[in-house]
Amino acid sequence: MNEPQQPLAGSDEKGAFRFYDNRQKYLMFVNTCSEKWVVSERAGMELGLVHPRPPALRVFDAGMGDGTVLTGVMRNMHRRFPTMPFYVVGKEISVEDVRLGLEKMPDRLFEHPATVLAVTNMHYSEAPSLQPRSMQAASTLNWMEIPLSGNTSHEFHEQIAALQPTLADTWRVRPSPKTGNPLYVRASVLVLYREDHKFLLDPVIPRPGRASDGYDLVIASQPYRARMPAAFKVQKVLAPLSRSLAPGGRLLCIQSHGGDPGLEIVRKIWPDEQPFQTDRHLLLKALKEEIGKSRRDLRYNAYSDKRAIFRYDMHTLPTEIEGSSIGTSTLFAAWNAAIYVAQIEDARLESVVADGSYLDATRAVLSAHGGLWFYDESFVVSRRRD
Repeated sequence: MNEPQQPLAGSDEKGAFRFYDNRQKYLMFVNTCSEKWVVSERAGMELGLVHPRPPALRVFDAGMGDGTVLTGVMRNMHRRFPTMPFYVVGKEISVEDVRLGLEKMPDRLFEHPATVLAVTNMHYSEAPSLQPRSMQAASTLNWMEIPLSGNTSHEFHEQIAALQPTLADTWRVRPSPKTGNPLYVRASVLVLYREDHKFLLDPVIPRPGRASDGYDLVIASQPYRARMPAAFKVQKVLAPLSRSLAPGGRLLCIQSHGGDPGLEIVRKIWPDEQPFQTDRHLLLKALKEEIGKSRRDLRYNAYSDKRAIFRYDMHTLPTEIEGSSIGTSTLFAAWNAAIYVAQIEDARLESVVADGSYLDATRAVLSAHGGLWFYDESFVVSRRRD
């Protein structure tokens, strides 16, 4: 899950709750649940439907996070297109996630030498083209092009690790004066590729003012807050990503669906909770209206529930859920996952956690189902081929 960098509509509270800034909840969720693995497999299915054009297969991750989804997709890309140059762009404003994501890349660069990787902190409307929209941001653009020497993953790891102090300085954020959401202080782009493949990759390597004219695959996994209105999700995220598609390109969007044991836990505490109010059908209808006749070559694919909805689980051992005695650590992990997915604000949790009722609610649901899982739904916007 990754946070939109535009101000939240309808909010003027400087101290507005910033859900995805809570690193503890985020890290516990991604380490105890299989969502990123499953999303990576779902994104890999789209690779069989893309139609790359020279000079490269172009992929944009609209929220790189810790890099688990992106590196999984890149492994699948290599399996399907072992000799094709790759141009991969990841958007991520969190320097902690940039660090985690880059740690996974040396092996990718070793296995697939013809890879150009770009990471940026820009907004959704800017990141696909790696070009800030405002003149002020463009004039101070921090562009770092790093050819990696050597031919082993360890050499690549050492050089990428040496970038951490620079990233800590250049990937700084400031709170929005309107909402408190993190915004970049300086638009930044980091471009990595193997120096021994620079000649081959020259037409693929982006330069300031000259980046990809479209992507074959765009991955948008949890790119916005669930409770935001459809108009915000479309205007700030889905519309600019749809416009970034190359002919034959595909935008895969994934969001929480509900109707699972995770939501049962939440509703045992807040019976009327409705965190997921804009389903894929509503979003695609709003997106089609937003883009209108300006892009007649786009198709909006909601698909059937059987294809669109998929499940991921919280990792548990069989013995952890058996019987009436469930360990506190398991209960806490399940509760954290449930409130993370439902995006429950901290202010609402204080009284619930204080009286311990959340443990009873979590235990009851885990015992009834023998585990914990969640449902995501996916939809696709595709662009016709030339």
